[in-house]
Amino acid sequence: MKRSLQMAGAFVGLIVGAGFASGQEILQYFTSFGYWGIAGGIVATALFAFLGMTLAQLGSQLQTTSHKAVIYHIGGRYLGLVLDILITFFLFGVAVVMFAGAGSTFEQMFGMDARIGSIVMVVLTILTLLLNLKNILNLIAAITPYLLLVILIILGYSLATMDLSLLEAHAVAVEQPSAATNWFLGALLYVSYNIACGAALLIVMGGAEKDRRIAGIGGALGGALLGVMIILVHITLLVKVDTIAGVDLPTLALATQIHPVVGVLMAVALLGMIYNTAVGMFYSFTVRFVAPDHKSFKFVIVVVGIAGYVASLVGFTTLVGQVYSTVGYLGFALMATIVVAWFRARQRRVA
Repeated sequence: MKRSLQMAGAFVGLIVGAGFASGQEILQYFTSFGYWGIAGGIVATALFAFLGMTLAQLGSQLQTTSHKAVIYHIGGRYLGLVLDILITFFLFGVAVVMFAGAGSTFEQMFGMDARIGSIVMVVLTILTLLLNLKNILNLIAAITPYLLLVILIILGYSLATMDLSLLEAHAVAVEQPSAATNWFLGALLYVSYNIACGAALLIVMGGAEKDRRIAGIGGALGGALLGVMIILVHITLLVKVDTIAGVDLPTLALATQIHPVVGVLMAVALLGMIYNTAVGMFYSFTVRFVAPDHKSFKFVIVVVGIAGYVASLVGFTTLVGQVYSTVGYLGFALMATIVVAWFRARQRRVA
């Protein structure tokens, strides 16, 4: 069970990056639909648990060290190639969003130039990628309980000090910018782009576990915990939507309202989750092309990091709304392929 919990924590730590921890993703994909965002959160919970379980089991079954083997296994020669290209593109795109999110956090919380914050995160990411996979997974998993505790503190404050009725909050929420046309599509898009981006490292985590059952439990628990956190953050933002409208980092703004110390704690949690996701994305992206022990690995990491920093200058909120939505629509192909692979495997076991 310990190994399953570690995998679950790493899964959550990987997915909960700048957009989630800051509240910006939840605001655009769930809270912008008012109380219907709770229904979206329930749908997302079920999908994350199922897809997390399936991907981790496939990784364990094939004992793979890269997402490539699993993707070609479930997609075949041609669809597998398309999915491989899409996932690789997603990995880089999300890492770019993390760098932009770091810049926004440093600017909003500490008054620093956003570009300096992004550079700090790029440097930390590059240095961390010199570690081995086990150390990276331990780092990613460690901060998840801390983030959950801070989110619960902010939720309690928001509920205790809410000034709006549920209907009033709903009316204000639906006026906020949304990344989808309805709550159901918003949930599907959110799961789709997160699975597309997180599939690579989740498969690698599954490949590091020889017991297929333990891997499946870890993936399912991680998905379920992620869904619970989505709903908690959504409720937090919904009841205080009148005070966080138009803010780049809503949860950080709420934490600062409670007390400056809580704001600092949230900023630390946010930077930790940004760091986690940036490391996970860049590791998965780089090892797709260059083995960690190859002599050119360090050089490639530096080049890719510089390219990611340049791309991050577009801006955090813009990247969350546009890049993530694009990734989400394209990721539907991966979700469908995973579901088909699960049904085929189940039929073979029954037969």
